[in-house]
Amino acid sequence: MRNLKFCLLLCCLWAHSSPVWCQSSANSPWHIEAEDIDPANYYGVTVANGMIGLVSSPEPMKVKDVVLNGVYDYYQRGRVSNILKSFNPADMDLVVNGTWVNRSNISNFKQSLDMKHAVLQTSFEVGSDASVVQELMALRHLPYTSMSVITITAKKDIEIQPISRIVAPTHLVDVHNYFNEVDRPHVLIQCLTSDGFSPSGKHKVAASNAFIFEEKHGQEPRLIHEHWDFNNHLVKFYKKLKAGQTYTFAVVSSSVSSVDYGDPTSEAERLSIYAKLEGVQRLRQRHEAAWNELWKSDIQLEGDLQSQKDIRFALYHLYSFAREGTAYSLSPMGLSGLGYNGHVFWDTELWMYPPLLILQPEIARSLLEYRFERLEAARQNAFAHGYDGAMFPWESAEDGGEDTPTWALTGPFQHHITGCIGWAFWKYYEVTGDKEWLASRGYPVLKEVAKFWASRVERKGPGRYEINNVIGANEYQENIDNNAFTNGMAKTVL
Repeated sequence: MRNLKFCLLLCCLWAHSSPVWCQSSANSPWHIEAEDIDPANYYGVTVANGMIGLVSSPEPMKVKDVVLNGVYDYYQRGRVSNILKSFNPADMDLVVNGTWVNRSNISNFKQSLDMKHAVLQTSFEVGSDASVVQELMALRHLPYTSMSVITITAKKDIEIQPISRIVAPTHLVDVHNYFNEVDRPHVLIQCLTSDGFSPSGKHKVAASNAFIFEEKHGQEPRLIHEHWDFNNHLVKFYKKLKAGQTYTFAVVSSSVSSVDYGDPTSEAERLSIYAKLEGVQRLRQRHEAAWNELWKSDIQLEGDLQSQKDIRFALYHLYSFAREGTAYSLSPMGLSGLGYNGHVFWDTELWMYPPLLILQPEIARSLLEYRFERLEAARQNAFAHGYDGAMFPWESAEDGGEDTPTWALTGPFQHHITGCIGWAFWKYYEVTGDKEWLASRGYPVLKEVAKFWASRVERKGPGRYEINNVIGANEYQENIDNNAFTNGMAKTVL
Protein backbone atom coordinates (compact mmCIF):
# COMPACT_ATOMS: atom_id res chain seq x y z
CA MET A 1 0.00 0.00 0.00
CA ARG A 2 1.29 3.41 -0.96
CA ASN A 3 -0.55 5.77 1.41
CA LEU A 4 1.22 9.08 0.95
CA LYS A 5 0.46 11.32 3.92
CA PHE A 6 1.47 14.54 2.25
CA CYS A 7 0.08 16.65 -0.55
CA LEU A 8 3.26 17.37 -2.48
CA LEU A 9 1.71 15.81 -5.57
CA LEU A 10 -1.45 17.89 -5.37
CA CYS A 11 0.05 20.44 -7.74
CA CYS A 12 0.25 17.68 -10.33
CA LEU A 13 -3.46 16.90 -10.23
CA TRP A 14 -5.23 18.45 -13.18
CA ALA A 15 -7.89 20.84 -11.99
CA HIS A 16 -9.91 20.64 -15.22
CA SER A 17 -10.87 16.99 -14.96
CA SER A 18 -14.44 17.93 -14.05
CA PRO A 19 -16.07 21.09 -12.75
CA VAL A 20 -16.24 21.25 -8.94
CA TRP A 21 -19.62 19.77 -8.13
CA CYS A 22 -21.98 21.75 -5.91
CA GLN A 23 -21.38 21.38 -2.19
CA SER A 24 -19.51 18.72 -0.28
CA SER A 25 -20.62 16.58 2.66
CA ALA A 26 -19.50 17.87 6.03
CA ASN A 27 -18.64 14.49 7.50
CA SER A 28 -17.31 11.91 5.06
CA PRO A 29 -13.90 12.25 3.37
CA TRP A 30 -15.21 10.02 0.57
CA HIS A 31 -18.48 11.71 -0.42
CA ILE A 32 -19.42 14.77 -2.46
CA GLU A 33 -23.07 15.75 -2.13
CA ALA A 34 -25.42 18.12 -3.93
CA GLU A 35 -28.76 19.42 -2.70
CA ASP A 36 -31.12 22.16 -3.89
CA ILE A 37 -29.92 21.49 -7.43
CA ASP A 38 -30.61 24.19 -10.00
CA PRO A 39 -30.77 22.62 -13.49
CA ALA A 40 -29.78 25.97 -15.03
CA ASN A 41 -26.57 26.02 -12.99
CA TYR A 42 -25.59 22.36 -13.06
CA TYR A 43 -22.29 20.87 -14.21
CA GLY A 44 -22.77 17.29 -13.15
CA VAL A 45 -20.29 14.60 -12.26
CA THR A 46 -19.01 11.61 -14.20
CA VAL A 47 -18.78 7.93 -13.37
CA ALA A 48 -16.26 6.28 -15.66
CA ASN A 49 -13.96 3.27 -15.89
CA GLY A 50 -11.34 4.40 -18.39
CA MET A 51 -13.33 3.23 -21.41
CA ILE A 52 -16.81 4.72 -20.98
CA GLY A 53 -17.92 7.86 -19.18
CA LEU A 54 -21.49 8.55 -18.03
CA VAL A 55 -22.26 12.18 -17.20
CA SER A 56 -24.96 12.86 -14.61
CA SER A 57 -28.09 14.89 -15.23
CA PRO A 58 -30.16 17.24 -13.04
CA GLU A 59 -33.26 15.39 -14.25
CA PRO A 60 -34.51 12.29 -12.41
CA MET A 61 -33.56 8.91 -13.91
CA LYS A 62 -31.51 10.56 -16.65
CA VAL A 63 -27.92 10.37 -17.92
CA LYS A 64 -26.78 13.43 -19.85
CA ASP A 65 -24.01 11.96 -22.02
CA VAL A 66 -22.18 8.72 -22.73
CA VAL A 67 -18.61 9.18 -24.01
CA LEU A 68 -16.44 6.40 -25.50
CA ASN A 69 -12.68 6.58 -25.03
CA GLY A 70 -10.54 6.38 -28.14
CA VAL A 71 -13.39 6.90 -30.63
CA TYR A 72 -13.14 10.08 -32.74
CA ASP A 73 -14.74 11.51 -35.84
CA TYR A 74 -15.27 14.86 -37.56
CA TYR A 75 -18.58 16.37 -36.54
CA GLN A 76 -18.24 19.51 -34.47
CA ARG A 77 -15.82 22.43 -34.67
CA GLY A 78 -12.48 23.37 -36.11
CA ARG A 79 -12.34 20.84 -38.96
CA VAL A 80 -10.63 18.45 -36.56
CA SER A 81 -11.71 15.21 -34.94
CA ASN A 82 -13.87 15.13 -31.82
CA ILE A 83 -14.30 12.43 -29.23
CA LEU A 84 -17.56 10.65 -29.94
CA LYS A 85 -20.71 11.12 -27.92
CA SER A 86 -22.43 7.80 -28.48
CA PHE A 87 -25.76 6.09 -27.80
CA ASN A 88 -27.18 6.63 -24.34
CA PRO A 89 -28.31 3.18 -23.13
CA ALA A 90 -28.51 4.27 -19.48
CA ASP A 91 -31.32 6.79 -19.92
CA MET A 92 -34.54 6.02 -18.03
CA ASP A 93 -37.99 7.34 -17.23
CA LEU A 94 -40.45 6.54 -14.48
CA VAL A 95 -44.24 6.75 -14.47
CA VAL A 96 -46.06 6.54 -11.11
CA ASN A 97 -49.84 6.12 -11.09
CA GLY A 98 -49.99 7.31 -14.68
CA THR A 99 -47.91 10.47 -14.12
CA TRP A 100 -44.50 10.90 -15.74
CA VAL A 101 -41.88 11.78 -13.14
CA ASN A 102 -39.92 14.98 -13.81
CA ARG A 103 -38.39 17.87 -11.90
CA SER A 104 -41.74 19.64 -11.58
CA ASN A 105 -43.44 16.88 -9.58
CA ILE A 106 -40.66 15.61 -7.32
CA SER A 107 -39.08 16.95 -4.14
CA ASN A 108 -35.98 16.46 -2.02
CA PHE A 109 -33.85 15.77 -5.11
CA LYS A 110 -30.28 14.94 -4.00
CA GLN A 111 -27.17 13.49 -5.57
CA SER A 112 -24.14 12.01 -3.83
CA LEU A 113 -20.88 10.72 -5.30
CA ASP A 114 -19.26 7.90 -3.34
CA MET A 115 -15.66 8.32 -4.51
CA LYS A 116 -14.44 5.22 -2.70
CA HIS A 117 -16.72 2.91 -4.68
CA ALA A 118 -17.33 5.14 -7.73
CA VAL A 119 -21.11 5.15 -7.32
CA LEU A 120 -23.39 8.10 -8.02
CA GLN A 121 -26.56 7.98 -5.94
CA THR A 122 -29.61 10.05 -6.85
CA SER A 123 -32.63 10.17 -4.53
CA PHE A 124 -35.97 11.98 -4.63
CA GLU A 125 -39.59 11.85 -3.48
CA VAL A 126 -42.51 11.48 -5.87
CA GLY A 127 -45.12 13.47 -3.97
CA SER A 128 -46.98 11.32 -1.48
CA ASP A 129 -46.62 8.25 -3.70
CA ALA A 130 -43.05 6.95 -3.51
CA SER A 131 -39.41 7.52 -2.71
CA VAL A 132 -36.76 6.58 -5.28
CA VAL A 133 -33.05 5.83 -5.00
CA GLN A 134 -30.92 5.25 -8.10
CA GLU A 135 -27.29 4.10 -8.04
CA LEU A 136 -25.21 4.53 -11.20
CA MET A 137 -21.77 3.01 -11.78
CA ALA A 138 -19.43 2.41 -14.71
CA LEU A 139 -18.30 -1.08 -13.78
CA ARG A 140 -14.55 -1.04 -13.25
CA HIS A 141 -14.02 -4.72 -14.01
CA LEU A 142 -16.16 -4.60 -17.17
CA PRO A 143 -14.70 -1.74 -19.22
CA TYR A 144 -17.64 -1.34 -21.63
CA THR A 145 -20.50 -1.86 -19.16
CA SER A 146 -22.44 0.25 -16.69
CA MET A 147 -25.13 -0.61 -14.15
CA SER A 148 -28.01 1.34 -12.69
CA VAL A 149 -29.75 -0.04 -9.59
CA ILE A 150 -33.16 1.46 -8.79
CA THR A 151 -35.00 1.06 -5.49
CA ILE A 152 -38.58 2.30 -5.21
CA THR A 153 -40.45 2.40 -1.90
CA ALA A 154 -44.21 2.90 -2.06
CA LYS A 155 -45.76 5.32 0.43
CA LYS A 156 -49.21 4.05 -0.55
CA ASP A 157 -50.62 1.55 -3.02
CA ILE A 158 -49.23 2.52 -6.42
CA GLU A 159 -48.51 1.26 -9.91
CA ILE A 160 -45.08 2.02 -11.33
CA GLN A 161 -43.95 1.95 -14.94
CA PRO A 162 -40.13 1.98 -15.20
CA ILE A 163 -38.85 2.70 -18.70
CA SER A 164 -35.40 1.96 -20.11
CA ARG A 165 -34.58 3.65 -23.39
CA ILE A 166 -31.69 3.99 -25.81
CA VAL A 167 -31.34 7.43 -27.32
CA ALA A 168 -29.15 8.13 -30.37
CA PRO A 169 -27.45 11.53 -30.66
CA THR A 170 -28.54 13.34 -33.81
CA HIS A 171 -25.04 13.18 -35.31
CA LEU A 172 -25.07 9.38 -35.58
CA VAL A 173 -26.12 8.08 -39.00
CA ASP A 174 -27.79 4.93 -40.33
CA VAL A 175 -29.22 4.13 -36.90
CA HIS A 176 -31.02 0.81 -36.40
CA ASN A 177 -32.95 -0.34 -33.34
CA TYR A 178 -33.53 -3.94 -32.24
CA PHE A 179 -35.25 -5.88 -29.48
CA ASN A 180 -33.89 -9.40 -29.17
CA GLU A 181 -34.84 -12.27 -26.89
CA VAL A 182 -32.95 -15.34 -25.73
CA ASP A 183 -35.25 -17.87 -24.06
CA ARG A 184 -33.72 -20.60 -21.92
CA PRO A 185 -35.34 -22.94 -19.39
CA HIS A 186 -33.70 -21.04 -16.54
CA VAL A 187 -33.75 -17.46 -17.83
CA LEU A 188 -35.39 -15.08 -20.30
CA ILE A 189 -32.95 -12.51 -21.68
CA GLN A 190 -34.40 -9.48 -23.46
CA CYS A 191 -31.95 -6.98 -24.95
CA LEU A 192 -32.71 -3.48 -26.15
CA THR A 193 -30.06 -2.70 -28.78
CA SER A 194 -29.12 0.10 -31.17
CA ASP A 195 -26.33 0.54 -33.67
CA GLY A 196 -25.23 3.18 -36.15
CA PHE A 197 -22.24 4.99 -37.53
CA SER A 198 -20.24 8.03 -36.55
CA PRO A 199 -20.97 11.14 -38.67
CA SER A 200 -18.50 10.37 -41.47
CA GLY A 201 -19.19 6.63 -41.35
CA LYS A 202 -15.69 5.99 -40.02
CA HIS A 203 -16.76 3.98 -36.98
CA LYS A 204 -19.68 1.75 -36.14
CA VAL A 205 -21.01 2.13 -32.61
CA ALA A 206 -23.52 0.04 -30.71
CA ALA A 207 -25.22 -0.11 -27.33
CA SER A 208 -27.37 -2.69 -25.62
CA ASN A 209 -29.06 -3.01 -22.26
CA ALA A 210 -31.03 -5.52 -20.22
CA PHE A 211 -33.09 -5.53 -17.04
CA ILE A 212 -32.10 -7.58 -14.00
CA PHE A 213 -35.05 -8.56 -11.80
CA GLU A 214 -35.16 -10.05 -8.30
CA GLU A 215 -38.09 -12.31 -9.12
CA LYS A 216 -37.57 -15.95 -10.00
CA HIS A 217 -37.67 -16.99 -13.65
CA GLY A 218 -41.25 -16.95 -14.87
CA GLN A 219 -42.34 -14.46 -12.22
CA GLU A 220 -40.48 -11.40 -13.48
CA PRO A 221 -42.41 -8.51 -15.06
CA ARG A 222 -43.32 -8.72 -18.74
CA LEU A 223 -41.33 -6.29 -20.86
CA ILE A 224 -43.03 -4.24 -23.58
CA HIS A 225 -40.95 -2.87 -26.45
CA GLU A 226 -41.91 0.36 -28.21
CA HIS A 227 -40.36 2.25 -31.13
CA TRP A 228 -40.77 5.99 -30.55
CA ASP A 229 -38.56 7.44 -33.25
CA PHE A 230 -35.59 6.54 -35.42
CA ASN A 231 -33.28 7.66 -32.60
CA ASN A 232 -35.29 6.51 -29.60
CA HIS A 233 -36.79 3.19 -28.56
CA LEU A 234 -37.60 1.70 -25.18
CA VAL A 235 -38.74 -1.20 -23.06
CA LYS A 236 -41.02 -0.85 -20.06
CA PHE A 237 -42.89 -2.89 -17.51
CA TYR A 238 -45.72 -2.39 -15.02
CA LYS A 239 -45.57 -3.29 -11.35
CA LYS A 240 -48.10 -2.77 -8.56
CA LEU A 241 -46.68 -2.04 -5.12
CA LYS A 242 -48.43 -2.05 -1.75
CA ALA A 243 -47.93 0.73 0.76
CA GLY A 244 -44.57 0.24 2.48
CA GLN A 245 -43.31 -2.23 -0.12
CA THR A 246 -39.80 -1.76 -1.53
CA TYR A 247 -38.98 -2.98 -5.02
CA THR A 248 -35.47 -3.12 -6.53
CA PHE A 249 -34.38 -3.82 -10.10
CA ALA A 250 -31.35 -2.99 -12.23
CA VAL A 251 -30.41 -2.15 -15.80
CA VAL A 252 -27.03 -3.14 -17.25
CA SER A 253 -25.82 -1.33 -20.37
CA SER A 254 -22.88 -1.91 -22.70
CA SER A 255 -21.40 0.51 -25.25
CA VAL A 256 -18.75 -0.51 -27.80
CA SER A 257 -17.37 0.57 -31.15
CA SER A 258 -15.55 -0.79 -34.18
CA VAL A 259 -12.33 0.67 -32.77
CA ASP A 260 -12.26 -2.33 -30.43
CA TYR A 261 -14.55 -4.91 -32.08
CA GLY A 262 -15.26 -6.06 -35.61
CA ASP A 263 -18.94 -6.61 -34.76
CA PRO A 264 -19.84 -4.05 -32.09
CA THR A 265 -23.58 -4.83 -32.25
CA SER A 266 -23.19 -8.47 -31.27
CA GLU A 267 -20.50 -7.66 -28.73
CA ALA A 268 -22.67 -5.05 -27.00
CA GLU A 269 -25.40 -7.67 -26.64
CA ARG A 270 -22.97 -10.34 -25.43
CA LEU A 271 -21.58 -8.02 -22.78
CA SER A 272 -25.04 -7.02 -21.55
CA ILE A 273 -26.11 -10.67 -21.45
CA TYR A 274 -22.97 -11.54 -19.49
CA ALA A 275 -23.63 -8.75 -17.00
CA LYS A 276 -27.28 -9.73 -16.61
CA LEU A 277 -26.40 -13.32 -15.81
CA GLU A 278 -23.68 -12.23 -13.38
CA GLY A 279 -26.36 -10.53 -11.32
CA VAL A 280 -26.36 -7.33 -9.30
CA GLN A 281 -24.55 -8.69 -6.25
CA ARG A 282 -21.59 -10.13 -8.16
CA LEU A 283 -21.32 -7.06 -10.37
CA ARG A 284 -21.29 -4.74 -7.39
CA GLN A 285 -18.81 -6.88 -5.45
CA ARG A 286 -16.34 -7.07 -8.31
CA HIS A 287 -16.72 -3.36 -9.08
CA GLU A 288 -16.07 -2.41 -5.47
CA ALA A 289 -13.15 -4.83 -5.21
CA ALA A 290 -11.52 -3.20 -8.24
CA TRP A 291 -11.93 0.26 -6.73
CA ASN A 292 -10.69 -0.92 -3.35
CA GLU A 293 -7.54 -2.07 -5.13
CA LEU A 294 -7.14 1.34 -6.78
CA TRP A 295 -7.56 3.16 -3.48
CA LYS A 296 -4.73 1.20 -1.90
CA SER A 297 -2.78 4.02 -3.55
CA ASP A 298 -4.17 7.10 -1.88
CA ILE A 299 -3.04 10.52 -0.70
CA GLN A 300 -4.10 10.98 2.91
CA LEU A 301 -4.17 14.38 4.54
CA GLU A 302 -4.76 14.77 8.27
CA GLY A 303 -6.56 17.65 9.90
CA ASP A 304 -8.21 19.25 6.87
CA LEU A 305 -11.35 17.44 5.72
CA GLN A 306 -12.14 19.72 2.79
CA SER A 307 -8.61 19.48 1.38
CA GLN A 308 -8.79 15.70 1.76
CA LYS A 309 -12.01 15.69 -0.27
CA ASP A 310 -10.44 17.91 -2.92
CA ILE A 311 -7.42 15.63 -3.26
CA ARG A 312 -9.56 12.52 -3.53
CA PHE A 313 -11.89 14.24 -6.00
CA ALA A 314 -8.88 14.84 -8.25
CA LEU A 315 -7.59 11.28 -7.79
CA TYR A 316 -11.08 9.89 -8.39
CA HIS A 317 -11.14 11.51 -11.81
CA LEU A 318 -7.63 10.37 -12.72
CA TYR A 319 -8.51 6.81 -11.75
CA SER A 320 -11.87 7.02 -13.55
CA PHE A 321 -10.63 8.43 -16.84
CA ALA A 322 -7.76 5.99 -17.50
CA ARG A 323 -7.10 2.31 -16.93
CA GLU A 324 -4.30 -0.20 -17.05
CA GLY A 325 -3.72 -2.48 -20.02
CA THR A 326 -4.78 -0.03 -22.71
CA ALA A 327 -3.17 2.36 -25.18
CA TYR A 328 -5.49 5.27 -24.37
CA SER A 329 -4.47 8.56 -22.82
CA LEU A 330 -6.15 11.42 -20.95
CA SER A 331 -7.64 14.59 -22.35
CA PRO A 332 -7.99 17.66 -20.10
CA MET A 333 -11.69 16.87 -19.51
CA GLY A 334 -11.22 13.11 -19.44
CA LEU A 335 -14.47 11.27 -20.13
CA SER A 336 -16.63 13.98 -18.57
CA GLY A 337 -17.79 15.37 -21.90
CA LEU A 338 -16.60 16.73 -25.22
CA GLY A 339 -14.40 19.55 -23.90
CA TYR A 340 -11.15 20.22 -25.80
CA ASN A 341 -12.58 17.81 -28.41
CA GLY A 342 -11.29 14.96 -26.25
CA HIS A 343 -7.78 15.61 -27.54
CA VAL A 344 -4.56 14.77 -25.69
CA PHE A 345 -2.25 17.70 -24.85
CA TRP A 346 0.93 18.22 -22.84
CA ASP A 347 -1.29 18.39 -19.74
CA THR A 348 -1.26 14.60 -19.76
CA GLU A 349 2.48 14.05 -19.39
CA LEU A 350 3.23 17.10 -17.26
CA TRP A 351 0.25 17.35 -14.89
CA MET A 352 -1.83 14.17 -14.87
CA TYR A 353 0.86 11.56 -15.46
CA PRO A 354 3.17 12.24 -12.45
CA PRO A 355 0.70 11.27 -9.68
CA LEU A 356 -0.38 8.23 -11.68
CA LEU A 357 3.25 7.21 -12.14
CA ILE A 358 3.77 7.10 -8.39
CA LEU A 359 0.35 5.84 -7.31
CA GLN A 360 -0.73 3.67 -10.28
CA PRO A 361 2.28 2.92 -12.52
CA GLU A 362 0.29 0.41 -14.61
CA ILE A 363 -2.20 3.13 -15.53
CA ALA A 364 0.69 5.52 -16.22
CA ARG A 365 2.11 2.92 -18.58
CA SER A 366 -1.12 3.02 -20.61
CA LEU A 367 -0.62 6.75 -21.19
CA LEU A 368 2.88 6.09 -22.51
CA GLU A 369 1.66 3.21 -24.66
CA TYR A 370 -0.69 5.68 -26.35
CA ARG A 371 2.32 7.78 -27.41
CA PHE A 372 4.41 4.76 -28.40
CA GLU A 373 1.72 3.41 -30.72
CA ARG A 374 1.62 6.80 -32.46
CA LEU A 375 5.39 7.18 -32.83
CA GLU A 376 5.28 6.74 -36.60
CA ALA A 377 2.82 9.63 -36.93
CA ALA A 378 5.20 11.78 -34.86
CA ARG A 379 8.06 10.82 -37.19
CA GLN A 380 5.97 11.90 -40.17
CA ASN A 381 5.19 15.20 -38.43
CA ALA A 382 8.90 15.88 -37.90
CA PHE A 383 9.64 15.00 -41.51
CA ALA A 384 6.93 17.37 -42.75
CA HIS A 385 8.48 20.23 -40.76
CA GLY A 386 12.02 19.54 -41.89
CA TYR A 387 13.29 17.88 -38.73
CA ASP A 388 14.66 14.49 -37.77
CA GLY A 389 13.23 12.10 -35.21
CA ALA A 390 9.72 12.44 -33.84
CA MET A 391 7.76 15.67 -33.37
CA PHE A 392 4.65 14.88 -31.34
CA PRO A 393 1.48 16.84 -32.13
CA TRP A 394 0.17 19.56 -29.85
CA GLU A 395 -3.31 18.03 -30.03
CA SER A 396 -3.47 14.29 -30.54
CA ALA A 397 -6.50 12.07 -31.06
CA GLU A 398 -7.00 8.67 -32.65
CA ASP A 399 -4.09 8.23 -35.05
CA GLY A 400 -1.50 10.56 -33.51
CA GLY A 401 -1.52 13.11 -36.32
CA GLU A 402 -1.79 16.84 -35.61
CA ASP A 403 -5.39 17.64 -34.62
CA THR A 404 -5.04 21.29 -33.67
CA PRO A 405 -7.42 23.61 -35.57
CA THR A 406 -5.49 25.59 -38.17
CA TRP A 407 -6.51 28.92 -36.62
CA ALA A 408 -4.50 27.97 -33.53
CA LEU A 409 -0.76 28.44 -34.11
CA THR A 410 -0.02 26.06 -31.25
CA GLY A 411 -0.12 23.12 -33.68
CA PRO A 412 2.99 23.96 -35.73
CA PHE A 413 4.92 25.79 -32.97
CA GLN A 414 4.19 24.34 -29.49
CA HIS A 415 7.26 22.11 -29.64
CA HIS A 416 7.87 21.69 -25.94
CA ILE A 417 5.30 18.88 -25.88
CA THR A 418 7.89 16.58 -27.47
CA GLY A 419 10.22 17.32 -24.58
CA CYS A 420 7.45 16.61 -22.06
CA ILE A 421 6.78 13.22 -23.64
CA GLY A 422 10.46 12.28 -23.59
CA TRP A 423 10.69 13.40 -19.96
CA ALA A 424 7.66 11.23 -19.06
CA PHE A 425 9.16 8.15 -20.71
CA TRP A 426 12.44 8.51 -18.80
CA LYS A 427 10.62 9.10 -15.50
CA TYR A 428 8.75 5.83 -15.96
CA TYR A 429 12.03 3.96 -16.11
CA GLU A 430 13.45 5.89 -13.14
CA VAL A 431 10.42 5.02 -11.00
CA THR A 432 9.86 1.41 -12.10
CA GLY A 433 13.35 0.29 -13.10
CA ASP A 434 11.73 -1.81 -15.84
CA LYS A 435 14.61 -2.51 -18.25
CA GLU A 436 12.52 -4.71 -20.52
CA TRP A 437 10.08 -1.83 -21.01
CA LEU A 438 12.99 0.57 -21.51
CA ALA A 439 14.36 -1.57 -24.34
CA SER A 440 11.05 -2.20 -26.10
CA ARG A 441 9.18 1.05 -25.47
CA GLY A 442 11.27 3.68 -23.74
CA TYR A 443 14.42 3.73 -25.85
CA PRO A 444 12.68 3.88 -29.26
CA VAL A 445 10.78 6.99 -28.17
CA LEU A 446 13.70 8.63 -26.35
CA LYS A 447 15.96 8.09 -29.35
CA GLU A 448 13.50 9.79 -31.71
CA VAL A 449 12.90 12.65 -29.27
CA ALA A 450 16.66 13.24 -28.99
CA LYS A 451 17.04 13.20 -32.78
CA PHE A 452 14.27 15.80 -33.04
CA TRP A 453 15.90 18.21 -30.59
CA ALA A 454 19.33 17.73 -32.14
CA SER A 455 17.87 18.79 -35.48
CA ARG A 456 15.66 21.50 -34.00
CA VAL A 457 18.39 23.56 -32.29
CA GLU A 458 20.44 26.18 -34.14
CA ARG A 459 24.15 26.52 -33.40
CA LYS A 460 25.09 30.12 -32.62
CA GLY A 461 28.76 29.72 -31.90
CA PRO A 462 31.00 27.47 -29.79
CA GLY A 463 28.93 25.80 -27.07
CA ARG A 464 25.82 27.90 -27.81
CA TYR A 465 22.57 26.61 -29.25
CA GLU A 466 19.19 28.27 -29.60
CA ILE A 467 15.63 27.13 -30.27
CA ASN A 468 13.85 29.82 -32.24
CA ASN A 469 10.32 30.45 -33.50
CA VAL A 470 8.21 28.62 -30.94
CA ILE A 471 5.16 29.31 -28.82
CA GLY A 472 5.93 29.52 -25.13
CA ALA A 473 4.61 27.18 -22.50
CA ASN A 474 2.03 29.77 -21.48
CA GLU A 475 0.42 29.10 -24.90
CA TYR A 476 -0.03 32.73 -25.93
CA GLN A 477 3.47 34.11 -26.61
CA GLU A 478 3.65 33.28 -30.30
CA ASN A 479 6.70 32.91 -32.54
CA ILE A 480 9.30 33.80 -29.94
CA ASP A 481 12.90 32.69 -29.54
CA ASN A 482 14.48 30.74 -26.69
CA ASN A 483 11.47 30.18 -24.48
CA ALA A 484 12.84 29.18 -21.07
CA PHE A 485 10.58 26.16 -20.57
CA THR A 486 11.10 24.85 -24.10
CA ASN A 487 14.88 25.21 -23.90
CA GLY A 488 14.99 23.72 -20.42
CA MET A 489 12.90 20.71 -21.37
CA ALA A 490 14.98 20.09 -24.50
CA LYS A 491 18.15 20.19 -22.43
CA THR A 492 16.63 17.87 -19.83
CA VAL A 493 15.59 15.15 -22.26
CA LEU A 494 18.85 15.34 -24.20
